[in-house]
Amino acid sequence: MVTTRGARTVANGSIDLADVQGNILRGYRKSRVRHLVVCIANAARGRAWFDAASARGNRAPAITDAGDWGAHPPEVCFNVGVTATGLRALGLPDATVSSFPAPWQLGMAARAAIVGDWGDSAPAQWHARYRDPASVHLIVSLHADSLAAMDEYQQAIMALPGADALRIVGHDEGERLPGGRVHFGYTDNIAQPRFEGITHPGKYDDQPRTPLGAVLLGYGTDMEELRWSLPDPAVVGMNGAFNAYRVLEQDVAGFEDFLDRAADELLGNPAAEELLPAGTEARFGAGATRRAAMREVVAAKLLGRWRNGTPLALSPHDPDPQPPVAPNDFDYADDPGGLRCPFGSHARRGNPRGGKIVQRVANNTRRLVRRGYSYGPEYDPSRPDGIERGLLGSFLCANLAAQFEAVQYDWLNLGLLDPRVTGSNDPLLGANEPDASWFVLPTRRGSIMLRGFPRFVRTRGGAYTFLPGMSALRWIGAYQG
Repeated sequence: MVTTRGARTVANGSIDLADVQGNILRGYRKSRVRHLVVCIANAARGRAWFDAASARGNRAPAITDAGDWGAHPPEVCFNVGVTATGLRALGLPDATVSSFPAPWQLGMAARAAIVGDWGDSAPAQWHARYRDPASVHLIVSLHADSLAAMDEYQQAIMALPGADALRIVGHDEGERLPGGRVHFGYTDNIAQPRFEGITHPGKYDDQPRTPLGAVLLGYGTDMEELRWSLPDPAVVGMNGAFNAYRVLEQDVAGFEDFLDRAADELLGNPAAEELLPAGTEARFGAGATRRAAMREVVAAKLLGRWRNGTPLALSPHDPDPQPPVAPNDFDYADDPGGLRCPFGSHARRGNPRGGKIVQRVANNTRRLVRRGYSYGPEYDPSRPDGIERGLLGSFLCANLAAQFEAVQYDWLNLGLLDPRVTGSNDPLLGANEPDASWFVLPTRRGSIMLRGFPRFVRTRGGAYTFLPGMSALRWIGAYQG
């Protein structure tokens, strides 16, 4: 048995956690994050920096792994993702780069049509630091609880041998909002895969355990015993994961305006009485009006959870049931008509659990590890400011096409998982346009269709990176070219 921090156990020594970058299998729970967009100007010096940053026994600064931290977790956690152009900039042979899967080689901007990045989310509309993918070589991530600690650590990593070859072309700053919310008001980071062979203290959901091969290369998956191939040489891929890093602007004002319009529409529809039974508005706080309560019902139906994280599948009419319900112990198999949680809601589309879908074998094969921080100031409806705000999202997996892109394309933007939503986009993350958007609210009196909502989330940048294992980082650092 291998134990790390008393919180994770790996059976039979099947994985060396010290060989895995730490942000893949564990959430750091730091209050701040900084993602540096880095360009490598010299291959040999860039490799020297990799060598220094991944050296065994190098206490600070050093890339953070998932091994045993002991009694004192790192004050700053430091991780590195590399793009295909980044591996080439490091001087690795083309045979190695071309042995990786095509989506990663092509990069996020080239896959824009697959993931829904068109219109005002197209790469031409991204922040300048992401518009030239050929200059995005590394995403260097720092997690800390204070800006001072982060600034000091950044100075230290940029003073390592070889750092003179690294040019920071931009950065993204994020922080956790109070209560773990995102700007839309929803509690985030609730449901994550629990991996086979790794246990956590406390109670977790009853979804099937996810094989390590869903996030790490070199392990089996649950796709008919499929194991994703390793690149050549294998050491470069073993214990590594792909990351779809996304800068996602959230149109909070547009979202709140839509809740107003939808609530007004539903209050005049007799079928909507089932969504908000008479007298239940008192559950939404002292003095809550029926309109205010209906706004929250709409927000919950769009996501699949109340804004505080309570799942509709367990509490369809009460955001704060007593006794409280477990946030993840539920399924959709017993709600086939979507009367509790609409089949088109974001949470149900992104993770259908045991509910019936067209691609029956795909229910649990597209799990993603999600890490997210908000950026921009909190939204104050009384003071419109026009300032950009949103989410810095990392979506980690072992295969970008079969997991991240399949969720984005098949489920969120085409609705192929259920014929009742096919042709519609995800109400929150989908590439919606007012003249074509629609969302169905099933009731026993018949379905209610909401229309005319805009795109609430716009892509403002991103990159497909690969987070190599620690052995791979050291191999890159020692490569002589």
